[in-house]
Amino acid sequence: MTRFRTLLDVCLTGPRRFAGAVLSAAAVVVLLASVAGPASAASRIKDIADFEGVRDNLLIGYGLVVGLQGTGDDIDSMAFTKESLMGMLERLGVNTRGGQLKAKNVAAVMVTAQLPPFGRQGARMDISVSALGDADSLLGGTLMVTPLVGADGEVYAVAQGQVQVGGFFAQGQAASVQKGVPTSGRIPSGAIIEREIAFEMNGMSELSISLRNPDFTTAQRISQAINAFLGTAASNTRDAGTVTLRVPEQYRANMVGLLTDIEQLRVEPDQQARVVIDEQTGIIVIGENVRVSRVAIAQGNLTIRVTETPQVSQPGPFAEAGETVVVPRTEIEIDEDAEKRLTVVDGGVNLQELVNGLNALGIGPRDMISILQAIKAAGALQAEIEVM
Repeated sequence: MTRFRTLLDVCLTGPRRFAGAVLSAAAVVVLLASVAGPASAASRIKDIADFEGVRDNLLIGYGLVVGLQGTGDDIDSMAFTKESLMGMLERLGVNTRGGQLKAKNVAAVMVTAQLPPFGRQGARMDISVSALGDADSLLGGTLMVTPLVGADGEVYAVAQGQVQVGGFFAQGQAASVQKGVPTSGRIPSGAIIEREIAFEMNGMSELSISLRNPDFTTAQRISQAINAFLGTAASNTRDAGTVTLRVPEQYRANMVGLLTDIEQLRVEPDQQARVVIDEQTGIIVIGENVRVSRVAIAQGNLTIRVTETPQVSQPGPFAEAGETVVVPRTEIEIDEDAEKRLTVVDGGVNLQELVNGLNALGIGPRDMISILQAIKAAGALQAEIEVM
């Protein structure tokens, strides 16, 4: 209130300051409005759910990368690379049986790809290439024709092309340097689809919508949003991860139009109160709905530091007797973190207040992980802890 009275007094001091004061008041109003009314967290249905039948299919293949500058597999130790190379040459009319192969420019690789939904014959897709043997780098290599098969063993695409590698490796007699992973790479548009996966949408009488993060509240909100849009009870919640939609008569021959309209509907996803902890990296992610009962927290470590600084004692110059000895000198420091005090975290605090209370202890992520687990063990943390 004092701030607004001061602003009013400035407006009344003279006409020259009136315009600036009005702009300042408008800025204050906008700031208060932005704090009081946060942006809606509503998301489109297409961003939180998948439609039945609209999915990727995983493909895999085994092939050879050639053209490497001496960074390929050791053929003497990699039997599968040698056999694959000989088999490929025989198919091309070159007989190498009984000969000695010493090539270091060939590497056996695994090729993976994802066949997109509604991928048509002749369309292209990206592929990933990864070394299978002891190759040092795939930089500069070319993938030879490689069939890509699905889970049913059928060939759905054929891959070939120049491998693009983001990493490199260089080594000298006394040092070496490496960036990224030089034994894996990608080939943009490196595969051609040869077989389509049939899926006919028009004529379907029922459709399932699968939530990417199953939740009963979110599923119910999706069902209510669809029914409100269609004006009829066409959808219902089957479980926490599935919403069933009965296709209305006016959309039977226009499933694309129905999905286009539905996927643009906005709902606010709900989430379970959860704390995700990655102990390897010290990363902590705390959900918005996490709540803590009133609890007092103290954190302190006992640190004992022992420092050895031995000294040498020897007789003076031209002394007739004496010997040189090492005299030990030990310094011990004990830090009990006596300056640390209890910090009280009030009950029902929100996420920001919880973070502020933990930061007030002046601790790092590693100690914070232990504190959160201790709060959970005490029954004061109303959330699930998930350790990755």
